[in-house]
Amino acid sequence: MSDTSFAEALNEQIGNEFAAHQQYVAIAVHYDGETLPQLAAFFYRQAVEERNHAMMLTQYMMDADLEVSTPGVEAPQSRFDDIVAPVELALAQEKRVTEQISALAAKARDAGDYQGEQFMQWFIKEQTEEVSTMSDLLRIVERAKDSPLLIEEYLARESLGDGGNDPTAPAAAGGAL
Repeated sequence: MSDTSFAEALNEQIGNEFAAHQQYVAIAVHYDGETLPQLAAFFYRQAVEERNHAMMLTQYMMDADLEVSTPGVEAPQSRFDDIVAPVELALAQEKRVTEQISALAAKARDAGDYQGEQFMQWFIKEQTEEVSTMSDLLRIVERAKDSPLLIEEYLARESLGDGGNDPTAPAAAGGAL
């Protein structure tokens, strides 16, 4: 591929996905420290999912014979003023990632990299689900902020964000761990 802009952007997105992973770990640890195990478990699962997204991008780059560089990430936010703030941060993060993924798909198209554009389609679908899930969780947390156990009950009952394995998901480097 003579136009390296898509490959460079994919490497940057690997860093974005690892940063999202770290932020979700920090949020999970925060909720764990508040003895809110359902919220913690939800964000631990989200962290693994973001890590797997980074590894899917990595595998694609290796399969496409593109140079992979794994960038470092900044420390995540780990202190929050209330029970709502971490979910607000998570929703803002998912919206930002959605913009990044859309820009990647456009970059692939502009570069004439149709395989890259097709690869990004799964991530576009995934981000629609992620924003929807996080929006729902934010509404629940805002309504029940004074009764956190209601949030815990809701998450235990509804299994929010636990869609299971997606057979259409791209392969992840190292396998799905």
